[in-house]
Amino acid sequence: MLGTVQPIDPIAISLGPINVAWYGLIIGMGIIVGYILANREADRLGMPKDLFADLLIWAVPIAIISARIYYVIFQWDYYSQNPGAIIQIWNGGIAIHGALIGSVTTAVVYSRLKKLDVWKIVDIAAPSIILGQMVGRWGNFINQEAHGGEVTRSFLEGLYIPDWVIDQMYIEINGTFAYYHPTFLYESLWNLAGLILLLVLRKVNPRRGEIFLTYVIWYSIGRAFVEGLRTDSLMLTETIRVAQALSFALIAGAVAIIIYRRMKGNKTRYADKRNN
Repeated sequence: MLGTVQPIDPIAISLGPINVAWYGLIIGMGIIVGYILANREADRLGMPKDLFADLLIWAVPIAIISARIYYVIFQWDYYSQNPGAIIQIWNGGIAIHGALIGSVTTAVVYSRLKKLDVWKIVDIAAPSIILGQMVGRWGNFINQEAHGGEVTRSFLEGLYIPDWVIDQMYIEINGTFAYYHPTFLYESLWNLAGLILLLVLRKVNPRRGEIFLTYVIWYSIGRAFVEGLRTDSLMLTETIRVAQALSFALIAGAVAIIIYRRMKGNKTRYADKRNN
């Protein structure tokens, strides 16, 4: 009933003064399952042993730092007045696009140092990335954040989602309770469909680079739509949302790269053994 729903406790485990949040556990789970998926595929394709274990050692911390920097930049009015809050990542405030910039940059540098084909590495990683994003969005669910605008309970019931999800979408903001769009769920389901698409592409064995570029296009389409429903968007201007502008740019860029590489005659396939 209204007013009686208790939100999920964001703290999973308390060990004395140490609190372990569900958010961190869920993000960690996303990283682990993504790593397992990528590592198995790398082994199947004959890539160097422990390639993704070594890469993750650098990519994960760099992705977290870059995700925080990205968020802080677009919230600088607040953080310039509260510099001590910049490092308080446990209070929320990381951006997926920032994490992607950091992790992809790390993969490029790593592949060049190891003399590996970066396109093959990011192709292998693409399903893992979208899998991690799919899992990670449930951290937003626990924290009752990254939601959309206000809706009615009957609207949510019409989506045929479980009551425990609907109940968690009953959120207090400025002393007022209301139900909100579960945009975390929309994006998570979109990412699930994208994961299936990328795994099917693996079987098709497309030209190298096109699994990752398909990921960029697919994720960006979904993110642009979901971002339009959210109420906590980082804003580029008063009317332009950062994530939407970047998503449209990424879609255009990915399509242009696919066309350019095909015109240049790139015919190396994803699973080809050469040019590892």
